[in-house]
Amino acid sequence: MAKIALFGAAGAIGHSIASAFQSNHQEYRVVGRSLRALQQAFGSDPLAEIVTWDPDDQSSVREAARGVETIVYLVGVAYDHFELHPQLMRKTLYGAFTAGVPNMLLIGTVYPYGTPQTNPVRENHPRNPHTFKGQMRKQQEDLLLEADAGGRIRGSVLRLPDFYGPGVDKSFLHSIFVAAASGGRAQVIGPLDTPHEYVFVPDVGPVVARLVDPSTPHGHVWHLGGAGTITTREVVNRAFALTGHKPKMIVAGKTTLRLMGLFNPLMREMVEMNYLQTNPVVLDDTALRGLLGEIRKTSYEDGIRQCVEAARTAR
Repeated sequence: MAKIALFGAAGAIGHSIASAFQSNHQEYRVVGRSLRALQQAFGSDPLAEIVTWDPDDQSSVREAARGVETIVYLVGVAYDHFELHPQLMRKTLYGAFTAGVPNMLLIGTVYPYGTPQTNPVRENHPRNPHTFKGQMRKQQEDLLLEADAGGRIRGSVLRLPDFYGPGVDKSFLHSIFVAAASGGRAQVIGPLDTPHEYVFVPDVGPVVARLVDPSTPHGHVWHLGGAGTITTREVVNRAFALTGHKPKMIVAGKTTLRLMGLFNPLMREMVEMNYLQTNPVVLDDTALRGLLGEIRKTSYEDGIRQCVEAARTAR
């Protein structure tokens, strides 16, 4: 039976982790609400055990966790329902306790930090979220870390910055690659010239595959940063240069997002997080590299090239 379970496996990070397990010839379990989505994503992999769950049904959560040594928690929620993050974590933890799961790794974000007091940000930076989404993510982390401190489960958090990758349509950069491939106009969020950090999604899986080793210290928060920083303008220029098209953009700032939010709920939800565009969090992952040694990070040059090629193929 699979000893590692990816709860919320169907997203981009889940696919990256599954790919790392496949490379290691390691069995794993994928857990999600939609059997069809899981079968489409993982049905051809003989190493993957597919299990559906209903987080609102404790017996379902318990069954999804039964026989598992480590849960990698990737469960996503709609951007306008972040209040569900701590609720789902609480339900999953209870199911994990009753199923006897000893370990859990939460894949987290920079949201709990709020506005960075220093950059780059280390793991001991204060968590002072001034946004609702940051507060919900902090509550989610607290539930796991408090359970670890209480001896109920060995819990840790891996925080990631914004991400991008081939075919990753939930990335803020995805529109750039699609526009570069088609010669269209990229829809981006300003400002254009603020250095920002992005982690390349295929680089995440191998790190997680190493972190879930039972000998890894628990009760910790770890950072995985990107390959340095880059501006949105640089991403646009590099992507369009690969296809020979002239760069074209529609740039939305905070005021534009607020106006668009009158008609588009997603845009409305992005307003409070716009501070990350003007004052982004850049993660210091010295501690993680001290734990794991060398970590492969794809350069922005290579990552952008792969994303543009994927966008061309998708056309």
